[in-house]
Amino acid sequence: MVNLRARRGSEKVGGLVRRLFPRARLALTRSLEDARSWISGTLRQDPPTLLLAGGGDGTITGLINEMRAQGLALPAIGVLPLGTGNAWARVTGAPSASVALRQLARCGERLPPLRPFSLVGLEGRVAPFAGTGWDAEALQDFKDNLARFPAGPLREANAGLRGYLGALATRTIPRHLLGNADLRAKVFNLGAPALTVDAQGRVIPMPGGETGALLYDGPIGVCGAATTPEFGFGFKAFPFAQAVPHRLSVRVYGVGALEGARNVFKLWRGQHPMPGMHDFFVERLRMDFDRDIPFQMGGDIMGIRRSLEFSLAEESVNLVDWRQLGRLVASA
Repeated sequence: MVNLRARRGSEKVGGLVRRLFPRARLALTRSLEDARSWISGTLRQDPPTLLLAGGGDGTITGLINEMRAQGLALPAIGVLPLGTGNAWARVTGAPSASVALRQLARCGERLPPLRPFSLVGLEGRVAPFAGTGWDAEALQDFKDNLARFPAGPLREANAGLRGYLGALATRTIPRHLLGNADLRAKVFNLGAPALTVDAQGRVIPMPGGETGALLYDGPIGVCGAATTPEFGFGFKAFPFAQAVPHRLSVRVYGVGALEGARNVFKLWRGQHPMPGMHDFFVERLRMDFDRDIPFQMGGDIMGIRRSLEFSLAEESVNLVDWRQLGRLVASA
């Protein structure tokens, strides 16, 4: 499936798929409704073993949730980096779509190397990451800012990291510095006793982290849960994701906007330890906020909430490990 509305989605990519995989079932979509119809009309009768999905994190997350809604087991998924943030594509080492497709074609009928990922569950949906705070606000600001530009070179120039950082610097951070935008949260552990990391990054039991415990009570800049290290654009928002199997990696960054702006590049690199940063590994948790806030899942704004309950989803997904596949192709 190639999302033609993704930043790099195009019929040219679809044409390359047809040449390299003439027996593949191909969908060129422009909406979730297009994808839904393709799943119900084509995939339900003969579910795939491997599904290539070209688009951003929102495209892949939407595809997975639509397959779940229609009762299909999740196949192995190869993420092609056609979107904007491309968090999953980056984590799995995806090269450009044309290189990835040619590497995959060399596998013939064999499945390529796969890498398992757990999923964050929230309100009946799943995603590789979800959260609120500056990230959700910056994402909304980025999309609002991008909508001001007509289709063309100027819009394309602002559709990537440059546009995201621009929205963060000109909209999100000033709003917090100049307005009354401080946010506070309480974080409760609803599952097995929580774990944390020490200053050296070692996983240890969290003192007072038993089931039902209040893990955090204070100001937040960013907070969320993930099963993958990145938010997109190379932002290592959850550097300890996957450090503990079958647990969510949860981060709460409890500093003001000025301090966060000062440390933005340290945050981007996933530096540890950081003043005001709190890391937990849990099965389930609830975040209660002192006002209504926007939240995002897999790079898409989902709405406004005052309380969010995250859980480790029952399903997991196997993604094509493009990095390992590239090494195998190079050594063949």
